[in-house]
Amino acid sequence: MTGEEPAQAPGDDYRCGYIAIVGRPNVGKSTLMNVLVGAKVSITSRKAQTTRHRITGIQTIGSTQYVYVDTPGFQTRHSNALNKTLNRTVTNTLTAADVILFVIEAGTFGPADKQVLDLLPANVPCILVLNKADRNKDKTTLMPFAQEVASHHNFAAVVPVSAKQRFQLDALQEEVRKLLPNNPPMFDEDDITDRSEKFLASEIVREKVFRFVGEELPYTSTVLIEKFEQEGNLRRVFAAILVERDTHKAMVIGQKGARLKEISTQARLDMERLFGGPVYLEIWVKVKSGWADNEAGLRAYGYE
Repeated sequence: MTGEEPAQAPGDDYRCGYIAIVGRPNVGKSTLMNVLVGAKVSITSRKAQTTRHRITGIQTIGSTQYVYVDTPGFQTRHSNALNKTLNRTVTNTLTAADVILFVIEAGTFGPADKQVLDLLPANVPCILVLNKADRNKDKTTLMPFAQEVASHHNFAAVVPVSAKQRFQLDALQEEVRKLLPNNPPMFDEDDITDRSEKFLASEIVREKVFRFVGEELPYTSTVLIEKFEQEGNLRRVFAAILVERDTHKAMVIGQKGARLKEISTQARLDMERLFGGPVYLEIWVKVKSGWADNEAGLRAYGYE
C-alpha cells in the first residue's frame, strides 16, 4: 500500500479523438496545431511542402483529449514518388479522423483549396477554419465569403481564427469538442506528441535548412539523423542534410561555413527548448540525388 489515491477513471462524458488538419500548402496548418498544443511539434516555414509527415499533436484539457494530426499540404504541381506518398498520407488521414479541420486563408478560396475540399469524406464531420482572419481588413466581407465556401460542403461549423494571434482558438476547440466521440484518453495527460525525439530533431534541422536557404534549395532536400544519444539530461545529435547536387551543398554550407553554422545554432536552441535540456549537435551535408523518385528511397528515409 502506498497511501496514494487510485487514479480516477474517465467519466462517461470524457471525449477523445483524432482531428485531421488539412488544406493546401501554406495556409497555416502547422502553426495552428503548434499553438493549439502549446509546443512546437510541427515545423513551419514559408516554403511549400515543409510538412511531409503525419504529425500528431496532443492536448489534454479537463475531460477532453484532442489528438490533432497535421498533414502535408495536398500537392498538385508534381507527380513524383514523394508527392504521391504525401498525398496518400493526406487521404488516409482523412478517412481515419473523427473530426476534420479544413483550413483556408480568410478571403481566399482558389482551385487548390477546392481540390482539397473535394477530398473530404461525407461521413466525417468537418469544421471550416478561416485562418489569418486578422488580416481581413473589411470584416463585413467575411460572412459572405464563408457562406460561399460553405455552399460547397456540409460543414458542422465555420470558425474564423488567427493562429499567430491566438484569436478564437477557444471557440474552435469548443466546436471540436462537440464533435469528438465519447472515448477514454489514448495518451498520458502530459504527452504532446507520439513522435520520437529523434524524429523531432530531424524535423527541426530540416525547418532551419528551409528557413535559411529558402527558395534556392529544391524541396527534395531532407535530413537524416545518423546518431541520437542521451546521457542524463544531455542529448547528442548527429545529423546529415541530404541535397541533390554539389551546388546545393555549397548553398547550405554558405561562405566559410556561415550558413551551416547558423542552421546548427538555431536548430540546437529549438531542440533545447523542446527537449528541456542541453543538446550537442553536429551537422554535415551530403549529396544524395534521386532518393525522392522511388518508393525504396522514401522508405529508407522514414516516409510512410
